Amino acid sequence: MTAEYTSSSWTPQVRTGELSLDPTGSHLVISLSTSECLYLNRNTQKVRSLSRWRGHLIESVGWNKLLGTETNTGPILVGTSQGIIFEAEISASEGSLFNTNPDQYFKQVHSLEEDGRPAPVCCIEVERGPESKVVIIATTRKRLFQFVGRVAEGSEQQGFSAVFSQNQELLPSFQEFPFNMGYSEITFYTSKLRSCPKAFAWMMGNGVLYGQLDYIRPDSVLSDVQVWDYTPDIDFSFNKPISIVLTQFHFLLLLPDRVKAICTLNGQVVYEDVFPDKFGTLKKMIKDPAGGLVWIYTEKAVFRYHIQREARDVWQMYMSMNKFDLAKEYCRDRPECIDMVLAKEAEHCFQNKRYLESAKCYALTQNYFEEIALKFIEAKQDEALKEFLLKKLNNLKQSEKTQITLLVTWLTELYLNHLGLLESDEGKSGVFQETRDEFRKFLSSSKHKECLYNNRTTIYDLLASHGNVDDMVYFSVIMQDYERVISHHCQHDDYSAALEVLSKHCDEKLFYKFSPILMQHIPKKVVDAWIQMGSRLEPKKLIPALVNYSQMGSTQQVNETIRYMEFCVYQLTVTEEAIHNYLLALYAKYKPDSLLCYLEQAGTHASDIHYDLKYTLRLCAEHGYLQACVLVYKIMELYEEAVDLALQVDVDLAKSCADLPEDDEELRKKLWLKIARHVVQEEKDVKKAMNCLSSCNLLKIEDILPFFPDFVTIDHFKEAICSSLEEYNQHIDELKQEMEEATESAKRIREDIQEMRNKYGVVESQEKCAACDFPLLNRPFYLFLCGHMFHYDCLFLEVSPHLSTYKQTKLGELQKKLAAATQTSKSRHRPSPKEKEGGDTASLGKESAGVSREQIKSDIDDIIAFECVYCGELMIKSIDKPFIDPQKLEEEKSSWL
Repeated sequence: MTAEYTSSSWTPQVRTGELSLDPTGSHLVISLSTSECLYLNRNTQKVRSLSRWRGHLIESVGWNKLLGTETNTGPILVGTSQGIIFEAEISASEGSLFNTNPDQYFKQVHSLEEDGRPAPVCCIEVERGPESKVVIIATTRKRLFQFVGRVAEGSEQQGFSAVFSQNQELLPSFQEFPFNMGYSEITFYTSKLRSCPKAFAWMMGNGVLYGQLDYIRPDSVLSDVQVWDYTPDIDFSFNKPISIVLTQFHFLLLLPDRVKAICTLNGQVVYEDVFPDKFGTLKKMIKDPAGGLVWIYTEKAVFRYHIQREARDVWQMYMSMNKFDLAKEYCRDRPECIDMVLAKEAEHCFQNKRYLESAKCYALTQNYFEEIALKFIEAKQDEALKEFLLKKLNNLKQSEKTQITLLVTWLTELYLNHLGLLESDEGKSGVFQETRDEFRKFLSSSKHKECLYNNRTTIYDLLASHGNVDDMVYFSVIMQDYERVISHHCQHDDYSAALEVLSKHCDEKLFYKFSPILMQHIPKKVVDAWIQMGSRLEPKKLIPALVNYSQMGSTQQVNETIRYMEFCVYQLTVTEEAIHNYLLALYAKYKPDSLLCYLEQAGTHASDIHYDLKYTLRLCAEHGYLQACVLVYKIMELYEEAVDLALQVDVDLAKSCADLPEDDEELRKKLWLKIARHVVQEEKDVKKAMNCLSSCNLLKIEDILPFFPDFVTIDHFKEAICSSLEEYNQHIDELKQEMEEATESAKRIREDIQEMRNKYGVVESQEKCAACDFPLLNRPFYLFLCGHMFHYDCLFLEVSPHLSTYKQTKLGELQKKLAAATQTSKSRHRPSPKEKEGGDTASLGKESAGVSREQIKSDIDDIIAFECVYCGELMIKSIDKPFIDPQKLEEEKSSWL
């Protein structure tokens, strides 16, 4: 609290009356000791007389805070020295021609008495509460009166007569004190302007009556009333209290030479300011309702008090009064104070055996964790300890991993102990279920999931040590430790539950691990689950389980194994050889009828099948499935073996095998001979043997005659022999016709050759090469029937790029031979004597060399002059080739720049 001194520039006069200023500072009523009243409005300079008020010594005015304006007070209450309460209204306007008075009306509404005699109305206050409630508080020298009533909405302007009339039937509600010091004063604390007061302080003879205002109470609004007795240094004979002001937590008492501040919470004097004699006697103290400043004036000066941080130590007082919520409210911005309040509250609750509340408060303090925990352990309050640990755990940071681990483990142990005790008590099944739900909520907490996961082994051990299987399974599911859950179900022979967990979470590794044991007990459900998983499972990894239980299992297990293998082959189109081989093995052992169907559907070419041919052949041979073996032999293109084996089954099957090697007539004939031999020698059926002749056009009667025994008469195959002879005669006639056609063709060719020898072409001297456009006759050239003419070297260059690699190589060799032959001819000189002696031999050599050179030229002509390069097939074949070689494209581009 700070005080400012303001020196006055006026000389104070002897007190001649009372001043009453409304809370907004708009209206001022001046009451003179001559029983006259004056009125001054803030917006005017003129003081006006209140004629209707004349004759009454005004002691107090109760302003209307709701209806008052700058120009009109609205209905107000006025208390006089004779105990009469008047209702009046003042208007600052000039009024009409016949009514120029500012007071609109002035009427008596009530009167107050003390000891049967009128008593001055020292103070009067008008307040409005909720639901149109009106509260009027008036004080005399030793009495405090209350008038509580309701005013209908919209009728506020009619005044307060209704309130007093409602209280006339009852005795006046008042509080009286025995001592009278000649006057009294009441003050109110209002947090905001135009709001309802929250507390009051009444200065009277016996002390200061302090309390709260509760507008909800129907009869009296005063609550929590207490009297503060004056201190011994206050003597009514020479330093009676003069005035009082109420703040939020203190009231200020003005004495003739000092000001005292008393705390309303504990009644202690917290501040005292003594005024020196030079300022004179203190006269009055009042509080500005708008700004909150406290003003004190003496005979010579005016002082202003500014109250700062009034609530800074209030929390301590509330704490000592055990009002901990209020204490925390007033120190919420001071963590060290909050901690002290919480510690005191926790200790208070603990002493009063409110252990759960104590635990919650202790968890928020900075007190030593060990001390608090031991405190609850010694008191055997496990529930409170658990609450303390939970709150402490929730307040820890994520970085405090060690502390979190300790608390989580400890809480788990506490929960398990409590569940164990409740489970043994049948009468507490409801509490047991609530505790279990709470424990499971703790285990599934997302905030501590990381800690629980990192220490899951410890949690599992704790659960196992208490034999709490259900919660262990629940915890395993939360930790996604489905392997442990499935193992638990399997150990308890609950295979359907294990499969349900597997199917729900679709973990492939767990399927591979637990399928063997599940397949042993619930094969159909397992296979259904596998099929539902589809391609997410690798069938190859399930084979160990299938092989194990298909060998030692029941018929149902075998059938389910085959069903899944068929699903893999036909639905998933699995191409792994192991799957197909295993399915074949199952078919061979348990479903032979399906074996041949599978082989036929799998395809007839080795590139189409996905099983091992050799393994399948051995498998079928072991089980004696000859027809299946024949099919495998056919796929392996071992037609002789297929026919040999097919003859043991069916001749028609052997015939179908014999026709397979279409491109090898010799082999086909050999196979048909095998069939014919079998039919003749084994079946001794001549008719069938003759059918073999009609089925294969490669066999003749003479091919199968050696197979018949000597005693067989010719009548059995007379028709076949005649047919064969007729075929021979027909073949001879065809050969004769072909010979005649060949002779005629040779004759025509000779005639064409002779005609070609006489054919020629005329080349003019101005003719040019079609390739280089130079005169043709300058160099050796070629003339084609189409009319195109080329130099030899030009044609060579045109044709060479279009020749095949083989012809290009051959052409190069011929050129080398021609060059060598030409060089030998040029270098030959006149013959020496020796050469002359062997003249005949030399002549023969020359002739041989000449023939060789001409032959080489002829071979070259056959390659490069086979056809016109512009009109023949070479031009057609080169249509998709670029005009410029891609390798020479860049070089060609640069040549154009």
